[in-house]
Amino acid sequence: QVQLVESGGGLVQAGGSLRLSCVASKSIFSINVMAWYRQALGKQRELVAVLTSGGTTNYAESVKGRFTISKNNAKNTVYLQMNSLKPKDTAVYYCNAVEKGYYWGQGAPVTVSS
Repeated sequence: QVQLVESGGGLVQAGGSLRLSCVASKSIFSINVMAWYRQALGKQRELVAVLTSGGTTNYAESVKGRFTISKNNAKNTVYLQMNSLKPKDTAVYYCNAVEKGYYWGQGAPVTVSS
């Protein structure tokens, strides 16, 4: 099993930046997929960014060019750097790990004011 703890959420003005962190309870070096999802109020959870163990990344069209997913294996941490934030990016952001099952963090709220 993998426990995930997110941090770094908060309130930011449109155009600003935030960096989310997700610390895992075990080594992430060999975890197949690490990802970030988000869920806005009244909407379904959606995939934001994916990072495979091989280093491949993929992003939702809505965040391409603005968000970057990365990891630090030594710190068992995955990051989501979010730049040029927009009010529509407001959501609870969840860290996800895929390894013989799906594991989720508790969520980090992000609010972008206009």
